Amino acid sequence: MGMNDMIQFFRTMSGKLGSNIYAGVQGQTNMQNISFIRQLQKEMKENNCLDTPLQELQVVVFDLETTGFYPEKGDRVISVGAIKMIGNQLSKTETFYSLVHSPQTISDEISTLTNITNEELSSAPMASEVLLEFFKFIKNHPLVAHHAKHEQSFMQKLTWDLLKTRFEHRIIDTSFLIRISNPLIKSIPLEAACEQCGIEVINRHHALEDAKLTAKIWSHYLTLAQSKGYKNLREVYEYLAKIK
Repeated sequence: MGMNDMIQFFRTMSGKLGSNIYAGVQGQTNMQNISFIRQLQKEMKENNCLDTPLQELQVVVFDLETTGFYPEKGDRVISVGAIKMIGNQLSKTETFYSLVHSPQTISDEISTLTNITNEELSSAPMASEVLLEFFKFIKNHPLVAHHAKHEQSFMQKLTWDLLKTRFEHRIIDTSFLIRISNPLIKSIPLEAACEQCGIEVINRHHALEDAKLTAKIWSHYLTLAQSKGYKNLREVYEYLAKIK
């Protein structure tokens, strides 16, 4: 099955949604798609990012805009943004952004917050199509997010509902590195983290722009970690484990 056929298959299946917002791959199994995901999972197990020198560490920093905080209660992803990094350097040419088709209208509050309209979502790519393209973009690289549990819960729900497989990419929260500067910090708002790093906040609540802000935060604290003598993420983990 070619990529165009695969996308058409998912579009057809997405039109047969039941009560589950992300349900779409039921009945016939897409073996090519499952094989692709399994290969990614195998590569992730072989990708030992914990021992990679920090200046060589490749990550994908990403952000999701959603209709709420609880995927199990029906909240859904409406946009995805991501940017690739090597060490503390952002790759301005390697970015990902997509709106996600919404089968239901979003509230005026969410539309105002994200500057995304119901008209845009009605013509956006189906969630299945966006998910596949996102996996192709991130490959086997570890992910970075701010308040990562939010992104993780939605990716787990999305991947299981659409592909019937577990979402197994490693997601590292920015607070992991932020704690190098202050071990007592558990979690702070994105704006506060940007302020601490001297990063100008623009286009807030746009998935790609928030991913770029998060990437700049990651870059700032990765540079700090290197200045303190840490060679890889494992050394940072071991240090933070001692002070819990």
